[in-house]
Amino acid sequence: MILLILLSVISLGAGTALGSNGNIDSSSLRVNLTNQNPDAARPGEPVELTLSVQNVGNKDLKDIIVTVEPEYPFTGISGESLKKTVSYLNARQDDNDGAVLKFKLMTDSNSSEGTYDIDITTTSKSGSGSSATTYTTTKTIQLEVRGKEYAQIVTINKANIDIAKEETLEFIITNTGTSPLKNMVVSWKEPKGVILPVYSDNTRYIKYLKADQSVNVAYSVMADVNAAPGLYTLDVNLSFEDYESNEKNIQTTAGLFVGGETDFDVAFSESDAGEISLSVANVGNNMAYSVKVSVPKQDGYRVSGSSSTIVGNLEKGDYTIASFNVASTQAAGGSAEAKPGTAKTGAGENIASASMNSNPLKIQIEYTDAKGERITVDKEVELETTSGNMTAQGATGNNGGLSSYLLYIVLIVLAGGAFVYRKKIQEKIQARKEKQSGSKKPENRDN
Repeated sequence: MILLILLSVISLGAGTALGSNGNIDSSSLRVNLTNQNPDAARPGEPVELTLSVQNVGNKDLKDIIVTVEPEYPFTGISGESLKKTVSYLNARQDDNDGAVLKFKLMTDSNSSEGTYDIDITTTSKSGSGSSATTYTTTKTIQLEVRGKEYAQIVTINKANIDIAKEETLEFIITNTGTSPLKNMVVSWKEPKGVILPVYSDNTRYIKYLKADQSVNVAYSVMADVNAAPGLYTLDVNLSFEDYESNEKNIQTTAGLFVGGETDFDVAFSESDAGEISLSVANVGNNMAYSVKVSVPKQDGYRVSGSSSTIVGNLEKGDYTIASFNVASTQAAGGSAEAKPGTAKTGAGENIASASMNSNPLKIQIEYTDAKGERITVDKEVELETTSGNMTAQGATGNNGGLSSYLLYIVLIVLAGGAFVYRKKIQEKIQARKEKQSGSKKPENRDN
């Protein structure tokens, strides 16, 4: 009976020391994660693990090898060993007697937030000589990974704004990290004070932004009317809170061009013998360089001579005069029948009595803006010139002018002839009166 009791005790002791697979049972060799620095691993940063190795069995252990086997998102660091050795551990150790080992791992920069498993393998020997036995055990620990907290301005909806014009400036903020952002404040400033927000201040508040999400932040802005055209710098600041409620800032810069296109007003000025003059004014807020005014080919009008003229630079508010020889093709068709509201001349021309053409004259203005780009603006002008002093000239050329002069000469000759004829009639009447009075004088003498 005593022998059977002893055998059962020995069998129970072996069962506590060895598992069914021959590995060291947790009751004999314990490996615990006592510390992780930082508490949650961060993408792209190292993490330090502190392990406690403790022999709680009844046998002394020697040549204990502890190996960390990292898996994604963790890898080893160059110069840092993943295998460490403890030469000897006494049996029946308490919490303060275990060996302390430290390992360093690198966290992948693109890792997502979550909890990941890592296996820790230990090997040890018990006994000596030929009776020594090697035991192996594996323990799995879990490491927390915190997402990367980062955001950036991906795009701005505009590259340039006009001067003294209210425009919408929109930033697209994207959380490019792997962790949500909270209590985010977006602000910007133009150091020279040329570009300022209107209707609000320069800050916007974002309460929460998930990873890979974007949000649009819009401002109404305006550039100073006296601003010089050019590229201006915007200093943009992004602040947010991390997991520990510590404020972090991300600063960046963006460029915004002030200035650009302008606008023109074209008005009819005057006409003389087929030549019209147009007043061209820069009514925009930007200067126009190398301005060219042209009359393109169009129905209803014909240009004789040059159809384009270069007027140079026009500052905002400045104007110039451009002149062209323009004729109405509708009034010079050579038709024998006069249109309603027209008078027929001997040459068969139809000359409008009210205006030379009912269609507006198309004008094209080309200029170079402050960015160096060539811009074309199309305008239309209502002509107020009557066709009597321009259209007939354009239709008949020199013959029309000569006919006008001949008409004047004929009128002058007729007027002179009428004057001479009237004078001669008066002289004849006067002579007849004198003759009659002379024949009555002798009778008076006889009496």
